[in-house]
Amino acid sequence: MIFPPSYKHFKELYFAFIFLVATLVLGIAGFMWFEDYTVIEAFYMTVITVSTVGFGEVKTLSAQGQIFTSFLIITTFGTFAYTISNLTRYVLSGQYKIYLKTFQTMNALERLEDHVIVCGYGRNGKQAIKTLRAHNQNFVVIETDAKIVEKAREQDPDLLVVEGDATDDNILEQVGIKSAKAIIATLPKDADNLFVVLTAREINKKLNIISRASDDRSERKLKIAGANNVILPDNVGGSHMATLVLTPDLMEFLDHISVMGKDESTLVEIQFKNLPRDFEHKSIVEIEKRYQTGARIIGFKTPENEIIVNPSSATELVLKSKLFVLGNPDQIKRLKTALNIDD
Repeated sequence: MIFPPSYKHFKELYFAFIFLVATLVLGIAGFMWFEDYTVIEAFYMTVITVSTVGFGEVKTLSAQGQIFTSFLIITTFGTFAYTISNLTRYVLSGQYKIYLKTFQTMNALERLEDHVIVCGYGRNGKQAIKTLRAHNQNFVVIETDAKIVEKAREQDPDLLVVEGDATDDNILEQVGIKSAKAIIATLPKDADNLFVVLTAREINKKLNIISRASDDRSERKLKIAGANNVILPDNVGGSHMATLVLTPDLMEFLDHISVMGKDESTLVEIQFKNLPRDFEHKSIVEIEKRYQTGARIIGFKTPENEIIVNPSSATELVLKSKLFVLGNPDQIKRLKTALNIDD
């Protein structure tokens, strides 16, 4: 298992614990050898010696025992106090919570599959997480800044976040890139996103890769590197604002169409695998007749990734095709219930 950078905070505690165990082993072995003590007696003598509490000996020490005890006191001077002070500091400062959270994160990562990896916990990353959660999609976040990671864990205890560099192959493998379904690169620098895309595509050829870009010139490079989609937030935002000027009512209508998941959804994607097997090579009109939920099929995606807007009712349903369905939240919910689709 690859330990995340958070474990470096516990190096002093590890050393203190190792010193304490080594001291106990040395003391027990010495008292048993020189004084023929039992394990319990040797343990007791070691503890009262290194802790300097001043209780009496189990038995009168021989000359060899006295020399060994003196040697034990000299060599372990301060070790016990150092260990206890470190342990107390970690408990009182709350560092142990970080350890437990890191341990829980590592266990959760081992169970992840068919999940989404979000690189970066900035504005775009948080928005992506919000949407993924609305659809109950498993995900893990990679964030470089330790302070941001700590703050995120405090504010959102359920957030699965790993401190590390998303451009590092080891970190990507640690978060299960081989078993992931998609990766979203939202790092602030296009060069870093490009590196993430290249690495991710090399490790997992089937991965769906979505990347953010700040510069128009980076879009082509990211797609060549292996990104399935490239989003330019500034362009999208500017275009949206201009459209609000030109066609405000249309944009207001589109803003009411939600894909946020759960009960808020009004536009959903239905994959062919979610349909009954007997629907293969049947038409759209037949599925609308069987499931009279009030929702309407407004789009169709062919296995060749061609998008058909407002498809003909005679359009044939085939393997690997997808349907885009529009309806109010109640209609979408009834359709999902009829098809046994979980949110």
